[in-house]
Amino acid sequence: MDSGNVVWFEISAAVKDFYGRLLGWGFALDPDSSAGGVTYTRIMAPGREFPMGAVYEGPGMEAPNVSIVSADVAADQARLEKLGATVVVPATQVSDVTTFARLADPQGNVFSLFQNDRTPERLREFSGRAREQMSAAPVPGAYAWFEIGTGDVQATREFYGQAFGWTIVLDDSAGGKPYANVFTGDDRPTGGVYEQGVDYLMPCFLVTDVPATTARAVDLGARVEFGPDANPDGLVYARLIDPRGGRFGVFSTPAAS
Repeated sequence: MDSGNVVWFEISAAVKDFYGRLLGWGFALDPDSSAGGVTYTRIMAPGREFPMGAVYEGPGMEAPNVSIVSADVAADQARLEKLGATVVVPATQVSDVTTFARLADPQGNVFSLFQNDRTPERLREFSGRAREQMSAAPVPGAYAWFEIGTGDVQATREFYGQAFGWTIVLDDSAGGKPYANVFTGDDRPTGGVYEQGVDYLMPCFLVTDVPATTARAVDLGARVEFGPDANPDGLVYARLIDPRGGRFGVFSTPAAS
């Protein structure tokens, strides 16, 4: 599993039912998560048995966040503090093989660091299946992208470049919008940066019909912050606020529109 890759996301237990009803997720208690007062419930996309994220029951969880792979959470926590990050939840072991920490970047956007000390063979299997589900072959309802909103692209580029080696490149398919793709370690982007007046770091989920999903989310207690909008290539997207105030995105690809 390559450090710096985003392969996971987390939500609070308080909004489990909202997301489950909206996106058709399945849930299963993670039997390994019982340490430090933290409980994880695995989240599966519709029709999938391999988890793509977790419901987090424990301290310091206010809004959905993405999880970034770390080879050494404690060491990365100390290193990122020197780059301007602040610690929300310090490095915490939640099972025999899993350690996490939650930090905020210099703009206040929260993310998690995730370390898993499985054998090298199991790490490769986990990483491959997680990346496949996220970007290569996502299904409707699946986590498939992350997005950073920023009023200072240069500061965002510098922090995440130094922190994780990410490369941020302007997206020519966005129809002139100030949008850039984020490359976290291979030749295809897994996230984006949107230059605007709102700072955030949020998970985004693939759906088949963005307007219908947006309307359904509102019926379930969410509100619309942006969109639905579309790119010239047919990609449709919206940014929403869940019933507890957390941001998330939904989008459909041109083929699914």
